[in-house]
Amino acid sequence: MATSQLTASSISARNLASFEGLRPSNLKFGSPVGVSLVSHRSFRGLAVKAATTVAPKYTSIKPLGDRVLVKIKNVEEKTGGGILLPTSAQTKPQGGEVVAVGEGKTIGKTKVGISVQTGAEVVYSKYAGTEVEFNGSKHLILKDDDIVGILETEDVKDLKPLNDRVLIKVAEVEEKTPGGLLLTEASKEKPSIGTVIAVGPGTLDEEGNRKPLSISEGSTVLYSKYAGNDFKGKDGSEYIALRASDVIAILS
Repeated sequence: MATSQLTASSISARNLASFEGLRPSNLKFGSPVGVSLVSHRSFRGLAVKAATTVAPKYTSIKPLGDRVLVKIKNVEEKTGGGILLPTSAQTKPQGGEVVAVGEGKTIGKTKVGISVQTGAEVVYSKYAGTEVEFNGSKHLILKDDDIVGILETEDVKDLKPLNDRVLIKVAEVEEKTPGGLLLTEASKEKPSIGTVIAVGPGTLDEEGNRKPLSISEGSTVLYSKYAGNDFKGKDGSEYIALRASDVIAILS
């Protein structure tokens, strides 16, 4: 699973899946009044609209319900050494600043507010939400549950997970085989084991009450191989944030 830098923190993105048998002529996209679709991209015949442009006559966007409006962090155009990156090498960011929030939702008889406030720097799930171009900047409208955590500093190890997410420091990759042979970078298998360094407040039950997670900080765990969001910390360590349900077992 590849990782990439998010300025000081880092967030990776996986390639979109291919779709066979679909042709642009078979797909029709409608646009509401005052809104146009831009950034047309194609994946093996599937027409994909990357963003929706909001006309200048609209001066604000108010998310509804449990949705949040996030101003997307700009894509890094240079490497740390100042080398310009081609567009194909620029990783789509998965973080940004919360600029507006909805009123929340009701579960049972309990009113549940949004878990983030405006101004917070957040990380969100891959491919979450609807991307819009507004006031010359790209934004994302997504559900509160799609927000992975809050970045309280520029180092991912300080990420504060939300809801049922946990932050795990991935175990070091084995450099040698059991027989003592050195492994090449290509043959090193990324482990699915790590140490939990932070946990979210838990899930909401049918009455809207928080249920604490059964996983605690400091636990060594085994997790699903293709789950979560990958990060690289300032110290070069690998981290992953995933849902507690993607943790398979606790090791001791």
